[in-house]
Amino acid sequence: MQPTLYVLAQSTASDGPMGPEFGKASPIGLLVLALMGVAVLTAGWFFHRRYSRFRRRQLFAQDHGIDPFDQEALDAAMKDAGIYDNSKKFIF
Repeated sequence: MQPTLYVLAQSTASDGPMGPEFGKASPIGLLVLALMGVAVLTAGWFFHRRYSRFRRRQLFAQDHGIDPFDQEALDAAMKDAGIYDNSKKFIF
């Protein structure tokens, strides 16, 4: 069994890419990572805004005895209370 282990443990230095350019990243990779980071942060920000609005509406509906799924009644009650903010609505 020792010859098998010796064959499996041998390095394959001659196979594969080697040279002065091996292992270097391109600037495009950094750009892709930066864009992915911006996309994740933007998605998190949009989620936070949407969740905060949802939670605020839910608490208002519970406090005033309104069905949280009745959007028209909830919007009207929030407008009457003076806390409805139409600018917070977003396309997504």
